Amino acid sequence: MSSSVVVSGGRELSLGELPMESWMSHLPCALWDIPLYHLAIPGSHNAITYCLDMNDRSPVDLTQPDMLQKLDKYMKPLIRPFVYKWAITQEFTIKQQLDCGIRYCDLRIAHRPNDSSTDLYFYHGVYTTLTVESVLMEIREWLDTHPREVVILSFSHFLGLNQELHMLLLTTIRKIFTSKLCPKMEALTLRNLWALGYTVIVSYEHNMASSQSDLWPHIPYWWANKCKAEALIEEFEHRKQHGRPGGFFVTGINLTEDLKYICTHPTESLKDLVMATFPTLLGWVKEQTPGSRVGSLNIIAGDFITESHFVPTVVALNEKLLKWSS
Repeated sequence: MSSSVVVSGGRELSLGELPMESWMSHLPCALWDIPLYHLAIPGSHNAITYCLDMNDRSPVDLTQPDMLQKLDKYMKPLIRPFVYKWAITQEFTIKQQLDCGIRYCDLRIAHRPNDSSTDLYFYHGVYTTLTVESVLMEIREWLDTHPREVVILSFSHFLGLNQELHMLLLTTIRKIFTSKLCPKMEALTLRNLWALGYTVIVSYEHNMASSQSDLWPHIPYWWANKCKAEALIEEFEHRKQHGRPGGFFVTGINLTEDLKYICTHPTESLKDLVMATFPTLLGWVKEQTPGSRVGSLNIIAGDFITESHFVPTVVALNEKLLKWSS
């Protein structure tokens, strides 16, 4: 079998040229029986940072260093612009990201301090204006019109949630996704998920996941904690030699800036850093291979996912699986 898909008119189409809004449903049938954790899947790091609360009354999140929290409290007009410039990792809404082909969303959940309601938000530096429930409803609406696309939602980095809020969140997830929610199962292939009508896989970074049939365990996230592309690539190459995890796992090509970097680049933003390094990082991504072998990758997540053909580059990696099966 060829590594391309033949389309009407007889022209061969690379998988990277598929309509990204529905790339899973357009994959060649040779890939329908491959487990999802052996496919190359594009993901969004800190997916819901496009709606961070710009209101100065909103506190910085409690995971930030004490120093930053104190500075923010007493020097807010000076500090806040820096926080926003480095905390925003995505500029497009969740529906737009799904339209672009994202199928893994990194969701970091928080209950705001001193909030008497049970509303939950996302956070990165500061909290979002949109609630978790409203974003999950948007995802459900999108899935209603894309019944053959499968989305992996990774709930993690819980901040300020007690047992009651966890149970409330689980109830919300089940109420919104109902029969779309995929339980833990062995044969996690597109063919099986389509037949059963499952389009949402929820992973949950909490020990309660083990006792819930519809919560998948936390998905490991390879995070290099580097602010230079070359150092990040070196770290991942080292990790690859030790083999990939058995199930889903994420390779995060998101760079991490420290306070020193931010202070020595006062006019820059995270987007400037990402755009400058995307060519190097995507050059490395193109050389990667999905599948079960040592050194293969699965979910690849990034910042500003609409830029530089990130999503088509990841989707196109699945052509390598076709070459092996031919």
